[in-house]
Amino acid sequence: MNGIIIVNKEKGMTSHDVVNQIRKIFQTKKVGHLGTLDPNATGILAICINDATKLVQFLVEHDKTYIARVCFGKKTDTYDLDGNIIDSAKVEKIDVEELDTILQDFIGKQLQVPPIYSSIKVNGKKLYEYARNNEKIEILPREIEVYHIKRISELIYENDCCFFDLYLEVSKGTYVRSLCADIGEKMNIPSSMAELCRIKLGNFDIKDAYMLKDIREGNYRLITMVEALSNLPFFSSEEVLKKARFGMKMPIKMVLKNSIDKPKRIAIREKNKLIAIYELTNDLNYYKAVRVWN
Repeated sequence: MNGIIIVNKEKGMTSHDVVNQIRKIFQTKKVGHLGTLDPNATGILAICINDATKLVQFLVEHDKTYIARVCFGKKTDTYDLDGNIIDSAKVEKIDVEELDTILQDFIGKQLQVPPIYSSIKVNGKKLYEYARNNEKIEILPREIEVYHIKRISELIYENDCCFFDLYLEVSKGTYVRSLCADIGEKMNIPSSMAELCRIKLGNFDIKDAYMLKDIREGNYRLITMVEALSNLPFFSSEEVLKKARFGMKMPIKMVLKNSIDKPKRIAIREKNKLIAIYELTNDLNYYKAVRVWN
């Protein structure tokens, strides 16, 4: 059994908890996931099983879509409401026009400082380990991109705070928790993320996701490795297959024939079986194998 199952992760579970459950259900150790979801987040967690675990490096680059609930009035050390409050303010009235204008300022490429409570490694150690040990560490900003951001709910005033929902389309590596805190900074209001649901990961959609309970009962669909790479151009001529089976370098003219486009990455398949993934060499004259399945 090789392929991907889209899990709808429940609140309270870590991504590793889900991986362990899938290992038990399918009695295999070869299980991985695409993109960590925090324990308090819900939604899409794509689980790769057996040979599909070798696809992780090619799929983690996918863009992501989220629905996030923002809380104005509290800022925590984790940038979500599970953390310790480090700043607070009573929120009675928000200028909606100002808020919507400021949200648009976040569209585009930008540098983002990840939360200290995150699994990013610095000097071989995860950031949250530094935080738990009260150790100082410099967190360097990383380039991210916000493609789309929009408020999709009315403002709700409750317990001296203001809540509202955002729809976000973002690049790999974007921390929505940091975005929520940064939005508050621009509004001069302490802010944190209250809730988060990932509704899309590349071509994977939450409408195709299954709860763990359903998967245990056999109610799920296994996405094939070929399907998972639908964003790549596929090639399957006998000439190409002969070389791909052995991971041999191929002249670009042999693969593309008369095509003008030179895709950076391609996939080789035999019917519905994935044979290999190739990438364009720096001189643009060859395709070299980066992963071969025997």
